[in-house]
Amino acid sequence: MLKFIPYVLKSLWRHRARTLLTVSGTAVALLVFCFIGAVQQGLLALTSGDDAGRTLIVFQENRFCPQSSRLPQDYAGDIAKLSGVQDVVPVKVFTNNCRASLDAIVFQGMPPEKLKAWRDLDLQSGSWSAFSSQDDAAFVGVDVATRRGLGVGDKFTIGDVSVVVQGVFHSATAADNNLIFTQLEFLQRARGANDVGTVTMLEVHLNDTADPEALAKQIDQAFHAGPVGTTTRTKGMFQADTLADLAELIGFVHWLGYACVGLVLSLVATTTVMAVQDRIKEHAVLQTLGLRPLRVFGLVLTESLLLSTLGGVLGVAASVLLLSLSGMSIAAEGVTIAFEPSLNLAIQGVAVAVVVGILAGLAPGWQASRTEIVSALRHA
Repeated sequence: MLKFIPYVLKSLWRHRARTLLTVSGTAVALLVFCFIGAVQQGLLALTSGDDAGRTLIVFQENRFCPQSSRLPQDYAGDIAKLSGVQDVVPVKVFTNNCRASLDAIVFQGMPPEKLKAWRDLDLQSGSWSAFSSQDDAAFVGVDVATRRGLGVGDKFTIGDVSVVVQGVFHSATAADNNLIFTQLEFLQRARGANDVGTVTMLEVHLNDTADPEALAKQIDQAFHAGPVGTTTRTKGMFQADTLADLAELIGFVHWLGYACVGLVLSLVATTTVMAVQDRIKEHAVLQTLGLRPLRVFGLVLTESLLLSTLGGVLGVAASVLLLSLSGMSIAAEGVTIAFEPSLNLAIQGVAVAVVVGILAGLAPGWQASRTEIVSALRHA
């Protein structure tokens, strides 16, 4: 079959306008398919990561947006005494928009030593010493830095919070690349407020023997009669609950991904049928020269496969490039979903294109292989 590849390519080139339209349409459909897959992967990474089940989030009871949660910081000391608790990290969160947004800026303030211990930050520029020694210093995620054009030494202001960039970092956790980390006390005093002693939430890191559900109930019971009630959940459950409405929308959007696959199937199949109809006489002549029907079937199937695969590869490559360069994300109530490209997603996109190309060529290929030579020559 390989020796017939030049013939197939010439056949596609003869109708290059139709070929170009089919390939470009397939590329656009696969690009959308990969974007949807990237959003779904980002959501899955938040709710099922390595620490999703081994870290508890303590939030103020009946509160949602970070600005509305105000927990006493000294709760951290009481929680740290509980059996099974490895460490407690007080976190102050500020976001310029609690609603779903494609360009939300999320600040997290925490003590520098806790930040270094519990966040996997690979500094691309800047230093820890500069961050620790300056009150208004900030570490900016690489995706935020790319979108906003920030570098070390730049001053960044949003929502009455002004920081000086003392480092740009990359994290293995994709969502963290869309965060800005500051010192805890700075964020407590930001925007003219004096919230020293209060935090948005407490991150409770557990040891390997702890029971997360039992500890969550124990923490909520301990502060039930206190000045501020708490709701404690695992990190995965907390993020899933926070993004519940957005997750429902993303769950619905995945049907759009299936629609894109159907579009590619329809587009490639239609083009292949048109090509077969245009070359009825040609296929009859090929059979007259000795090509068996199965070989004609293979030629049509190869043409369909090439169209779909070429468009799929272009669409996947474009999606990976756009996702890598744009650092896109969507945030709601201070929780960020990162649109991250991955090798698995790229392989999945190309595999979909290959399978669709084969399926689209089956019916036209069968039609071409069953053509009777005499009637085909008379019809032509």
